[in-house]
Amino acid sequence: MPVVGLTGNIGSGKSTVARMLNELGALVLDTDQVARDVVAPGTPALQKIMAVFGRQALNPDGTLNRARMAQLVFTDPRARDRLNGIVHPDIRAVTLQTIADYRINGNAPLLVIEAPLMIETGMHLLMDELWLVTVDPVTQLVRVTARDGSEEDALRRMNAQLPQEEKIPLAHRIIDNSGTLNATRLQVLRTWKVAIKTNSPE
Repeated sequence: MPVVGLTGNIGSGKSTVARMLNELGALVLDTDQVARDVVAPGTPALQKIMAVFGRQALNPDGTLNRARMAQLVFTDPRARDRLNGIVHPDIRAVTLQTIADYRINGNAPLLVIEAPLMIETGMHLLMDELWLVTVDPVTQLVRVTARDGSEEDALRRMNAQLPQEEKIPLAHRIIDNSGTLNATRLQVLRTWKVAIKTNSPE
């Protein structure tokens, strides 16, 4: 059965789609969670981050100060590239191991790798299929502003990613999450059924 890369720009709702796929029976690897795990206290990645960005990168308890780092990397592309260069190799290693384990022992009908920067990092080339969650720009801005607190911050985060229009031609399947949850759920179910049927052995 295929390994599916699930991606979408900020505010697209890819995590919502990932939860729906998990409920249908997919095994889901959330690379956002992996990103948190690889910078936990005591990890080599966190040590590298501190060496590059200084103690300002850490909270008093020694954990990564995510708010401060987010503010930095979304205003300074060079800082973002430096942080990604530290964290993404570890995320990629965990992803590759998960795929290898699934190929050998997996009993779920699909393995879904959920990653916001899948195309930007070239990780989509490791996948059998790429599924893209899309959203219209107005809805995207409303969602991100509601989450991040200001339209300025929302636009900064949105502009830091590859435009959705450039990702669409690379996708095998597209799920539009601009509407209601029920509309999205119907698309996810339809996409699931097609994927399972297409990849089932004769």
